[in-house]
Amino acid sequence: MKKHMKRIVTGTLALLMAFVLVGCQSAPEKTPSEQSITIEHLKGTTTLNKEVKKAVVFDFGFLDTMKVMGIDTQLALPVASLPDYLSEYKNAVNAGGIKEPDLEALYTFSPDVIIISGRQSDYYDELNKIAPTIYVEVNAETYLEDVKKNTEIAAKIFNVEHAGEKAITDLEAQIEEAKATIGSTDQKALILLTNDGNISAYGAGSRFGLIHDLLGIPTADPAITVSTHGQSVNYEYIAKINPDILYVVDRTQVVSGTTSANATLDNELIRQTNAYQNNKIINLTPDYWYLSSGGLLSVSEMIKEAVAPFK
Repeated sequence: MKKHMKRIVTGTLALLMAFVLVGCQSAPEKTPSEQSITIEHLKGTTTLNKEVKKAVVFDFGFLDTMKVMGIDTQLALPVASLPDYLSEYKNAVNAGGIKEPDLEALYTFSPDVIIISGRQSDYYDELNKIAPTIYVEVNAETYLEDVKKNTEIAAKIFNVEHAGEKAITDLEAQIEEAKATIGSTDQKALILLTNDGNISAYGAGSRFGLIHDLLGIPTADPAITVSTHGQSVNYEYIAKINPDILYVVDRTQVVSGTTSANATLDNELIRQTNAYQNNKIINLTPDYWYLSSGGLLSVSEMIKEAVAPFK
């Protein structure tokens, strides 16, 4: 009897051990590399947890890209500066000003990742103490490459690589279609930004330069000085250059000011230009061009607006 009981106990223990071994094999522990992702960016290399549930996003182009790819996560944003077309995010946690993050609010939010760009670059070190911080940018010289890179970063962070690849393919197709529509045109364009009565010109290599650099629309003045705030110009300059197309960004629409672009350009010298005579003064949407340039949706809409005079 004792021998029989001993055999039962021994058999039971062996069976339990077998279950334990099978369980261990079916659910192996994840290594640190499997639980985290690494992102390389201008400020360095950032490692963060693979499952991002809370994100702080200061760059509206990046938020725009998240929207296109259907990314749904808890967000903290500079809500007071949100472009109108991103107003669906107005109930997000307030991350502070577009240039002055609310560090205390961000500590309380306890994010898994923080996305910043040029306007917040001075806060990088402080923000990086709160959560892994990634710096994104879109430069005139590498515009399309940077848009692709930022899309890939968003897709990797939120584990939607397939959506990112499709979005990039769609954008490349739109660009090629736009180039075909424009063709080898001899129409020359001038890009203006108006700011409460003041006028600045932008050309190739500028923040709005995709019109020339990416789409190949000739510039009316190859000598425009490249700078963040553009080259200050007047009515006489515009009349002398005499562009066939005038692209206009009205900054007053998105910041404080009282004088609109239409009022600023209501001038006899402007009315003498080819652009005015041929009804080719194109008012660009400042939400896309000024606030959130570089997002998948904003770039798509920017291309549509740039191509409009050729249809």
